Amino acid sequence: MNVTALRRALGNSLVQAFLVVVGLIWLTPLAGLLLSSLRSTEDTARGGWWTALTGPGQLSFDNYSALLGNSGITQAFWNTVLISVPTTVLVVVIAALAGYAFAWLDFPGRDPLFLLVVALLVVPVQIGLLPVAKLFGQLGLFGTIPGVVLFHVSYGLPFAIFLLRNYFAEMPKEMLEAARMDGGGEWRIFTRLVLPVGRPAIASLAIFQFLWVWNDMLVALLFADSSAQPLTVELQSQIRQFGSNIDVLAPGAFLSLIVPVAVFFAFQRHFVQGVMAGSVK
Repeated sequence: MNVTALRRALGNSLVQAFLVVVGLIWLTPLAGLLLSSLRSTEDTARGGWWTALTGPGQLSFDNYSALLGNSGITQAFWNTVLISVPTTVLVVVIAALAGYAFAWLDFPGRDPLFLLVVALLVVPVQIGLLPVAKLFGQLGLFGTIPGVVLFHVSYGLPFAIFLLRNYFAEMPKEMLEAARMDGGGEWRIFTRLVLPVGRPAIASLAIFQFLWVWNDMLVALLFADSSAQPLTVELQSQIRQFGSNIDVLAPGAFLSLIVPVAVFFAFQRHFVQGVMAGSVK
């Protein structure tokens, strides 16, 4: 092995070792939360979660049994699902249709409308909280799951349309023209050609939107009442009311964390590929 190859091998090894160390540091809080969720309140009071590494007898699933018996947290979990999944589906479907229209269809006012969509990207979500809350109160949507979903959809669409429009606009024009010459209508071209080619951007958008809504607390704290509040609000409420009930809070927090982590790791390749491709025209 020559000197150049040796340096390259050492360099790759150092980079890989550094990435492993960073990964372990990043996963340490997750591991700590998992071990804490498997320990009793007495064991938690006697020492930190790392003591479970030398005393695995501390670990049990009793806390998760207590969690399933906590109606507030279980209901909040399903509320989170009922908010996150419909929001993600609506944002992806509407943004895909609008992105295709802005990229390849000619209609009056197309460019000004797209500029308006881009301008909405810089509007902070905090500006619309009170006016929309007042509007939802008049419409009977305030405090309900549909109201939370509608708010997330409306504020998620500008970025979603911007991302998919840029990605769709990069597709070869000749490919779409050939499909039209073969007799394909716009709907057929969209469903059979554009959607399969745009799968990385669509997948990355779905992941981004799901993670954003699942972890949201600000919008839910204002727009959801006690029967519609998601897991983030319920955990915050239980911390405020029962600061010592770690046997319920720890597994609840781990449940709230593991779902978005699992979704991200399962589709991270699509996430990175789609964001990088859609961010540059």
